[in-house]
Amino acid sequence: MKPTALYHYYEHSQGPFRNLSDLPMKEAQEVQRQLKEAGKGFASKRSDDYMSIRRELEDKARRMFIAKGGTPLRSRPHYLTLGETPWLQEWYRDARKIELPIEDFNPQIISFTYGDLFPTMRYGDDKPYRKQVFTLHEIFSIIDEFGLPQEWNRDGLHGPERYIEAQVWDDEPLLPYIHKLNEKSGKEIK
Repeated sequence: MKPTALYHYYEHSQGPFRNLSDLPMKEAQEVQRQLKEAGKGFASKRSDDYMSIRRELEDKARRMFIAKGGTPLRSRPHYLTLGETPWLQEWYRDARKIELPIEDFNPQIISFTYGDLFPTMRYGDDKPYRKQVFTLHEIFSIIDEFGLPQEWNRDGLHGPERYIEAQVWDDEPLLPYIHKLNEKSGKEIK
């Protein structure tokens, strides 16, 4: 069965759709350094050059998406998964998730990688979905051929692809969720 929703996992105290890539490079590196020093969660295990590699990969993914007819409005994407990936909640101390119906999104502002952007773009083997960015239509064809990694590779024993990542290149479809959650928590909406 094909997934019908995108999922966003996040730390409750930080709120949803907080993106290191939105920060100036020095500030993003400082936040990443602090996460690493704290030694908590998945982000603490990243390499020192994580932010520079991440930005290079985001630039590459954006160019590839534009070449396929995508119209990204952000220079850096928001990250979600296509289909539920419950184990991602282990990355956070107090995890939360948001489920967003895929029909709420214009396909022109969502790209996909079969696996997380990092290993997808950097892992060296001959699988046809490596080093590729897919449109919504294309990712469903890939799912038809290879299945959902979160089903056949939950534990990561069969390679680095453990979920399908969605890169959302526009804030607009996410704003209702951000506003609703911030109103509940009393956080300032930016």
